[in-house]
Amino acid sequence: MLSIRKISAVFAALCLAVVFGAGTAGAEALAPFKDGLFKYKKITASHMNGDFIVVEYSKQRDLRDRDKVDEREVFGNYVSYKPKRSRSSYELKANGRTVKYMGVGKAQGGAKVIVIYIHGQGGNRFQGMNDVSFGGNFNRVQNLMVRNGGAYLSADITSFGAKGTQDVAALIGYQKQLSPNARVIVACGSMGGIICWDLLKNGNYARNLDGILFLGSPQDPGFFSSGALSRKVPIYMGYGSDDQVYNWEKQANFFKKIKSSAPGYPIKFTLFDTGTHGTPIRMTDWRLVLNWMLSQ
Repeated sequence: MLSIRKISAVFAALCLAVVFGAGTAGAEALAPFKDGLFKYKKITASHMNGDFIVVEYSKQRDLRDRDKVDEREVFGNYVSYKPKRSRSSYELKANGRTVKYMGVGKAQGGAKVIVIYIHGQGGNRFQGMNDVSFGGNFNRVQNLMVRNGGAYLSADITSFGAKGTQDVAALIGYQKQLSPNARVIVACGSMGGIICWDLLKNGNYARNLDGILFLGSPQDPGFFSSGALSRKVPIYMGYGSDDQVYNWEKQANFFKKIKSSAPGYPIKFTLFDTGTHGTPIRMTDWRLVLNWMLSQ
């Protein structure tokens, strides 16, 4: 477990404050769905008025007691298959390529909110639609969208460079045509975060964004010289303290730099104590984060 002293080494000048999300304006936009199962069981530290929190992760409680088959199949009480009724596969022709994606809810128009998941290296569009992996957390976000008049999409990414970013931007643009009034939030897992940073750095792309989630993703120093700080698209960064791919302290220092460069920037950082690289995908409280973003 992390000690307060260890955290303070990164945030030496900060004092303990209120928990994540407290003090944000606006009503909760998304109605509850299995909150008792998915909410954070224990927040062990909070800094910067709740913008940086440490969440206790217990491998016994949050993995072994939650999964029927560890890391493969969650127990049935965590899942509702209502989203399957609207689940379909789609293809979008853009940039001379075909973007394949899956969608639930109002993926063909009329959505109030659209959440798009971008997988990391080695993933595919099926990952973000897997109801029973990652502790049922993908099933929860599907249900949150379906039950609140939204849409949830999971796309195939064939490149984490310019082509991949162009394809995701095209998908966002197409969805905005179908649902002009929708709020759009993109969640990027691991290496998919490269695309999320590229979306933020491009003013034409960023104007269609209402939030970005980085789930165990790399940082991008180019963010500071891109003009993105002035656009203030809400950002959530989630990491495990035992992540062997992207060190949490480096990511936390990047978060701190954003806060110091633009004190009013809407950004949150959640550290899952003893969590690994995939823990933010399993443990991030979708409703908590999405409602905060929708309140901005």
